[in-house]
Amino acid sequence: MLKLRLKRCGRKQRAVYRIVAIDVRSRREGKDLRKVGFYHPMKNQIYLNVPLIFYFLEKGAQPTVTVQNLLIKAEVFKELTSKFP
Repeated sequence: MLKLRLKRCGRKQRAVYRIVAIDVRSRREGKDLRKVGFYHPMKNQIYLNVPLIFYFLEKGAQPTVTVQNLLIKAEVFKELTSKFP
C-alpha cells in the first residue's frame, strides 16, 4: 500500500520536508517511489506537483493526516472535485 507522507530533510532546527509517495512499510527516510512536493514550514512555502498527486490518489495512495491538511490548505481537493463531478 502506498502513502503520501513527509520525508524530513535539512539541518537541525531547520527542518524542510519533501512530500513523497512511499511504501507503508518503509522508514521515514527510506527509499521513496516519487517526490511529489515540497514543504518549508519556516517560510510557510508549499510546492505540489498536482497531476502527479492525482495520479497516486487514483492508484489508491492514502495521504497522511499532515499531508492531507497541506493539500486542503493548498486547495487541491477543490480541483479534484471540479475534475470529477
